[in-house]
Amino acid sequence: MSKKIVAIGGGENGRLRANGTRLPYELANQDKEIIRLTNKKQPNFLLLAHAQPLERQNGYFQVMTDIYEKIYGCPCRHLRSDELTNTSYVKNLIDWADIIFEGGGNTLDMIALWRETAFDSILRQAWIDGKVMCGVSAGANCWFKECSSDSLKIKYGDNQPLIGMDCLGFVEGLFVPHCDEKDRLKNVKELLKKSNQVGLSMSNCTALEIVDDTYRLITSDASYHGIEAYGLKSYWKDDEYIEEYIDTSLKFKPLSELLSKKRI
Repeated sequence: MSKKIVAIGGGENGRLRANGTRLPYELANQDKEIIRLTNKKQPNFLLLAHAQPLERQNGYFQVMTDIYEKIYGCPCRHLRSDELTNTSYVKNLIDWADIIFEGGGNTLDMIALWRETAFDSILRQAWIDGKVMCGVSAGANCWFKECSSDSLKIKYGDNQPLIGMDCLGFVEGLFVPHCDEKDRLKNVKELLKKSNQVGLSMSNCTALEIVDDTYRLITSDASYHGIEAYGLKSYWKDDEYIEEYIDTSLKFKPLSELLSKKRI
């Protein structure tokens, strides 16, 4: 079985604003690729949303159902964070799923919950079994060795710093979502001084797709954010900070090259 990850740096999913207007749906390219990776026309879609408070998880599920069920015809189910201690139920849902998608939110508390309930081990086995592991922001951070997270800002307010943290470690690298937003790139430069990882920074509307030992970027229209979607590789070597754009062609390339401290 191929091991598959689609880590989306950010982007809008068509959710409703508080004033009743709808944000754009920007991630069709990424969602279509997630579906393609299953080798099924209408694969089973499982939403986690554990980076969100429990009271918001049902709303997140409705947003993703509007995409995966109504647009793409995929059967959709939802595993809430308060159901993780029901081991047989959890394993049945994971077995059913072709796609396992985690949404955005608080990476720090989400990873802590997964470790406390041993759900991290279940997710690793699902990845080994060939299910498409994917998500946006916190749901992209989680698959890597380390990440840059705004979890403290989410929990305690904007005066809190961005932080580095350990994640599940399915793949090496320090993942950085929303890198086009304020202070993200400054933060990863500082984090990499203390880490031996390579920084993998994805803007809104950019996904890093990893299939076994290969990778490529999947981008979509990011004009809502005032940018062209992009990804960056960065690292410290011999006291020099190196940062370069990752090729956005659709050709798969060796993952070892992306994760090495050498120019692409």
